[in-house]
Amino acid sequence: MGQALDDIRIIDLTQFEAGTTCTQALAWLGADVIKVEAPGRGEPGRRAGGGGNGIDSYYFLLLNANKRSISLNLKTERGKELFFELVKKADIVAENMGPGTLERLGLTYDALSKVNPRIILVRVKGFGTYGPYSGYKSFDMIAQVTGGAVTMTGHPGGAPLLLGVTVGDIGTGYHAAVGVLAALWQREKTGKGQVVELSMQDAMVNISRVMMQTYYQTGKSPDRRGTVTAGVYPGDLFRCKPGGSDDYAYIYVSSIIGESMWPTLLKVMGREDLIDDPRYIDNKARAEHGMEVNLIVEEWTMQHSKYEVMKLVGDAGIPCGAMLNAEDIHTDPHLLERGMVVTIDHPQRGQFKIIGDPIKLSDSQTHVTAAPLLGQHTEEVLDQILGINGDEVTELREAGVI
Repeated sequence: MGQALDDIRIIDLTQFEAGTTCTQALAWLGADVIKVEAPGRGEPGRRAGGGGNGIDSYYFLLLNANKRSISLNLKTERGKELFFELVKKADIVAENMGPGTLERLGLTYDALSKVNPRIILVRVKGFGTYGPYSGYKSFDMIAQVTGGAVTMTGHPGGAPLLLGVTVGDIGTGYHAAVGVLAALWQREKTGKGQVVELSMQDAMVNISRVMMQTYYQTGKSPDRRGTVTAGVYPGDLFRCKPGGSDDYAYIYVSSIIGESMWPTLLKVMGREDLIDDPRYIDNKARAEHGMEVNLIVEEWTMQHSKYEVMKLVGDAGIPCGAMLNAEDIHTDPHLLERGMVVTIDHPQRGQFKIIGDPIKLSDSQTHVTAAPLLGQHTEEVLDQILGINGDEVTELREAGVI
């Protein structure tokens, strides 16, 4: 059986992270994603985060697996003609270029839909295409700040902090992928394409929404609370016995679901003597002695590695999780078994481990392939889709079109 989206073709004008996340998610699900890049330069992500000397960066490789690449100069008339020929035989065009760029290139939805009324245009922008901020450029950290996440991140009384992961980009990309799938389904009923628009700020507001319940309840913005789960004791990061790649190993332990978990945790820790202690008898009492509760738990976790704690506590049915760093993730047996870390071969980088597809479909298995070299599939795509080959390809290359 083929993959879920193996009959879908995407013309990919995305760059850096938010847009490329969307198209990679769809490529993992089987879509034929054709990355259109400027000859000689390619997408700027190829040089971001350590790329150089003609070798694609790991940043680029992490965001463009399972795609094909063609080089095409969209600033030439012939380049635009070829682009529109590809659009005729595509389902989706995706872009996250700076404000106004698509319009300056003449690749608007109106222009695309004239040659293919079924085309779906995906637009990922920092602030969308309308509204007072729509002309502003944005990156992940801007989305985090303007979307509400940063004001809630950090320790009580301390300065706000950016999230350590690029959730403004990645989160927006997956929001966009959901929009694409909805538009494809609606097209089945109407026969027409449409524009799918994602604002990075909008996506971050959506991701932050649950934390805003304090505002609805009190009229005030929520306070920063570090690693603590509000109102739950214990519910925090606890130090474990150092080891491996960690200076300090941590595990998150929480008895958030029901009062029965606290005595269960005490039994795991060998502290049955505290089960009936009135200071800790229920969550309200534990909240009044929160520091004491945390010290009791950490005194025990410090005697064990984070993996030992995770097994003991997890096997007892209590929510917990060892804090994994990048090195841990790439060797974690659970992630390896689930295909979240896979080994691939790249013509420049050789064999290395890379992050796989988080979406698991029972009848559509993902096989991760390396991100393409710049223009690697130019001749293949021109021949397969447009029937252009031989001397015509040579002429296009000599004219700087490809």
